[in-house]
Amino acid sequence: MNRKILGREAVQEALDVSLQRDKDVILIGQGVPDATQTYGTTAGLVDKYGTDRVYEMPLSESAMAGVMLGASLVGARPVMTFARLEFFLLAIDPIINQAAKWCYMFNAQTHVPMTLRLIIGRGWGQGAQHSQSLHSWFAHIPGLKVVLPATPYDLKGLLIASIEDPNPVIFIEHRWLHYNHGHVPEGYYKTPLGIPNLIRKGDKATVVSSGYMTIESIKAVNNLNKQGIEVDLIDLRTLSPLDDTIILESVKKTGNLVVCDHASLTGGFSSEIITRVCEKSFGSLKNSPIRISLPDSPTPTTRGLANYFYPTVKHIENAVKSLLGIKTEDPFKDIKPTDKLDIPDQSFKGPF
Repeated sequence: MNRKILGREAVQEALDVSLQRDKDVILIGQGVPDATQTYGTTAGLVDKYGTDRVYEMPLSESAMAGVMLGASLVGARPVMTFARLEFFLLAIDPIINQAAKWCYMFNAQTHVPMTLRLIIGRGWGQGAQHSQSLHSWFAHIPGLKVVLPATPYDLKGLLIASIEDPNPVIFIEHRWLHYNHGHVPEGYYKTPLGIPNLIRKGDKATVVSSGYMTIESIKAVNNLNKQGIEVDLIDLRTLSPLDDTIILESVKKTGNLVVCDHASLTGGFSSEIITRVCEKSFGSLKNSPIRISLPDSPTPTTRGLANYFYPTVKHIENAVKSLLGIKTEDPFKDIKPTDKLDIPDQSFKGPF
């Protein structure tokens, strides 16, 4: 049965399945008992599992991360939800300096099975302090696993796998994905961590992306296919761990590489992908790889400026075409400051 549901419903099912299968799973976060404050991803869970397992978190992110670290060491599997990634920054110390290193420091005798859900994503008025995606930073920390789902199927499968993992996982959800429809099986299943997904096949170029940029890349690849340009599209799904085999095999076939990332250019994860390709398969490259990312600048608040800040589908198309020697045009050519580009499509009803 090809059942299609929203991404937020896929997250809710993953949490429901995990709470049902394992009595040690607990769900905590600011607004978690109120589904309207968590984009609908926790709807009905407090009614089903009670306030002993689904509960509100005080405005003390660092303290509560420490409490959940301690809980995980004595058998609990906490799932902490942060409505914006920036709120998690207040909990960095217990996660980076303790949780990420615990298994190593104690020779794998104890583990920290914590899952940290961080919500990211643009939207008018979010501005410099609520529009960041710092996955490259987290992926730099040994001991942390970093997951960026792109489809409702993976929102559910990767979240279940993250909750069942014995070590801390940073699970980054772009809020626009909560409003995408996609095929999601009922019941229990897991998407393995560390294995990229080949979404489209072609021989002209390799496009590698993660998170919501995979959705933008799918649109770009579909447009390119209509023009007779077929490319491999690879969704990373997880940044750490990462098996790069499928990426290297694709580049050996196509000789061209475009990497798409919804973070700042300098030090972004796109650089890691390009470095691996250059180190392991430099001779396969026909042209210099291209990065598609955000500018090295804080995110503007106004819609007029933000419309020229974020890369578009056209940027991805242009990157592929330029590698193939095909003429391109200004990707911002038809964009106006008043355009509502801060919603994924007309079906999006918020929250903004």
